[in-house]
Amino acid sequence: MANHKSAVKRNKQNKVRQTRNIHVRTTMRNMVKNVRLAVAEGNKEAAIAALTIAVPFIDKVSTKGVIHKATASRKIGRLTKLVNTLG
Repeated sequence: MANHKSAVKRNKQNKVRQTRNIHVRTTMRNMVKNVRLAVAEGNKEAAIAALTIAVPFIDKVSTKGVIHKATASRKIGRLTKLVNTLG
């Protein structure tokens, strides 16, 4: 356990940040799942709508440091390619 005031504060901060990161990451995964489900159903309008919501959120998550910027770029690229296959 922490022995100094600064270490106690750091533990509290880390717990808050961890909780926030888990929530944001879960939300991002749900958005990605919504895009994939819309594509699986063949609903192009819903897929495009879900993609337009998911892409800025993924960018924001990477900007905040929850995921790496290359991971965000890869996710966005794959989702966009998937939606474009609906043609």
